[in-house]
Amino acid sequence: MHLPPGLWPIGLWPAFVTLLVVIGPIDGAAIFSTLTAEMSRSARARTALRCVVIAGIMLLLFAFGGNGLLMLLNVSLPAFQVAGGILLFLQALSLMFSSPGLSSIDEHEQREAAQRRDIAVFPLAFPLFAGPGSFSATVLLMSRANTWLERGMIVGILVACLAITYLAMRLSDPLMRLLGRTGSDVVGRISGVLLAALAVQFVFDGIRASGLLA
Repeated sequence: MHLPPGLWPIGLWPAFVTLLVVIGPIDGAAIFSTLTAEMSRSARARTALRCVVIAGIMLLLFAFGGNGLLMLLNVSLPAFQVAGGILLFLQALSLMFSSPGLSSIDEHEQREAAQRRDIAVFPLAFPLFAGPGSFSATVLLMSRANTWLERGMIVGILVACLAITYLAMRLSDPLMRLLGRTGSDVVGRISGVLLAALAVQFVFDGIRASGLLA
């Protein structure tokens, strides 16, 4: 769905909300605070920066190479819109019905993270921030951009969301004290509802573009 140039700024808000929710800086800050509790202040800062840079590189690769990969696999964009929308909807359900914190990564990932010295790559960068949901959302949003200006806007939004994520990790301890378990839970539930609505819209767009309703 291509928005006319005069309306495109309005479309930036849904793009920002989608990427911010799927990246999940608040939930990520809670996990970061737990996994780095025994690190020094400087080590935590380096880990947060490495995590954001690695996640950003992975997401940018999908942003500019995702459509080419779909063509290589002979997958149409409407099919990916429907599949991506369903995947984002499942992530929305997990946000609405799961507890905050380490529940965002499974027990195996938690055990493996505890054994690793460098957790910036796993599980923080992948699959926490740059996971299937954020990959799908990035490709879907880039597929809606028909000009380099619009693609640049999406990349700018992605960078802004990663910057927010970095700040959330650096301020994870005071943020968790401020929000508490209940506050983090409420943020997750609200984010889940917003993401569910956006996911359904992606599915509608895919079905409409496929011509099945013609």
